Amino acid sequence: MDTKTTEKTEEAAVRPDSESTGGAAVTDGADLTAERGADRDAEGDDESARDEAAVVAAGPEGTGVGAAAAAVVSAALSVVALTGTWTGRVVAERETLVGQIKTSGTGTPAQQISEIYGDAWHSTALVNGVFALLAVLVAVLVLALPRRPLRVRAIAVAGAVLGGLGLLLSAGTYFDLFLSLPTAGS
Repeated sequence: MDTKTTEKTEEAAVRPDSESTGGAAVTDGADLTAERGADRDAEGDDESARDEAAVVAAGPEGTGVGAAAAAVVSAALSVVALTGTWTGRVVAERETLVGQIKTSGTGTPAQQISEIYGDAWHSTALVNGVFALLAVLVAVLVLALPRRPLRVRAIAVAGAVLGGLGLLLSAGTYFDLFLSLPTAGS
């Protein structure tokens, strides 16, 4: 036997071939490959189970796209809380209208100021405070996730800081800490 034939018999199984003349054996690599694959599968199942257990124990190795998106959302919500929202403006306009209806012709100037302007001012502060609170919550959630890239954590910290600033400003506006409502002159 030459070297090529020896290699083929090691790599392939020998089976009788009905098409060959005289019933000569023909080598078929698929049979031996299937047998060897079955042996490897039995060993591979144990190894793959161990690998999967190690991955589960180590935690998800995702790309962090969801955490990055949440960090950006937190920063965006913080900016919205600081600059105001369309929703806050609509709520303030509604409070202004309600105040005008309540005080039309019967309210004192102090009541009119409180109902028309004060309630609208406080409503805007409340809506902006809700957006700031959402920003802080999302940022804290992202920061609580394990093993996130540094850039994701940095954006989340920015969202948390800006959200906290938005909360302080909203609370100060709501409780009239920075500016008080004007008073009616006598």
